[in-house]
Amino acid sequence: MTHDSGGVQMARALKHAALCLMLLPRFLLAAVMLWLLDFLCIRKKVLLKMGERQDSPDDPPVCVSDSNKMFTLESLRAVWYGQKLDFLKSAHLGRAAPNTEVMLVQDRRQYADIADFLVVYIEEAHPSDGWVSSDAPYQIPKHRCLEDRLRAAQLMLTEVPGTNVVVDNMDNSSNAAYGAYFERLYIVRDERVVYQGGRGPEGYRISELRNWLEQYRNDLVNSNRTVLHV
Repeated sequence: MTHDSGGVQMARALKHAALCLMLLPRFLLAAVMLWLLDFLCIRKKVLLKMGERQDSPDDPPVCVSDSNKMFTLESLRAVWYGQKLDFLKSAHLGRAAPNTEVMLVQDRRQYADIADFLVVYIEEAHPSDGWVSSDAPYQIPKHRCLEDRLRAAQLMLTEVPGTNVVVDNMDNSSNAAYGAYFERLYIVRDERVVYQGGRGPEGYRISELRNWLEQYRNDLVNSNRTVLHV
């Protein structure tokens, strides 16, 4: 019994070590970028370039104030956590969509004729007791219990009333399954992932989502047309 337990622990250790080795190059690159962004001259140039590459006004710009420190222990932890979730997520384009547990907060949208919209509120990316962002409209600490998360999610309903909002459970199962940290867009059809956006904030592209929905609507219209051959 002890031998079997030791074998399982060894397998887990090897799996963790392999994961670290695979993620390390990308993490180190992100860490260097965060360090460089603490130089304001570089930060302004990078943000300017990102703004120039923005494809659509629908896509929210990446905004970082001069007072925000980018290279901190908390920021490195957040980046590592987000990259690990992205690597281990079970949601993939064209595959079955994970049916994770969420909690309803409260039961405007364009494309309501072809899609149901749902906001899944996950753990805070910039909690007031973690990687703090002075740009955040609210200073919300890390969620210690489900009530904390539900209370924070109510702020979203205040800002955008009528939105369908649910919260992830305290095991963060939705966040893990979809690699949602910091933010991410998905389209699920017939229980399959048919659109998977990039990791936010830099990969958060509302314009891509809009283009997919427009194409889907056009396909529906065309499929409903009757063609008469004479």
